[in-house]
Amino acid sequence: MEIILIIVVVVLLFGSKKLPELLRGIGKSKKEFESGKNETPAE
Repeated sequence: MEIILIIVVVVLLFGSKKLPELLRGIGKSKKEFESGKNETPAE
């Protein structure tokens, strides 16, 4: 139930036109974070 509420709030804040752009940016950030985490040598 909380997830639905969060989605509704995000759509109201950013609008339906900005939502795909926002999600694309989040996806790119996540990919960069994962690749950076994998490149860091473990000690």
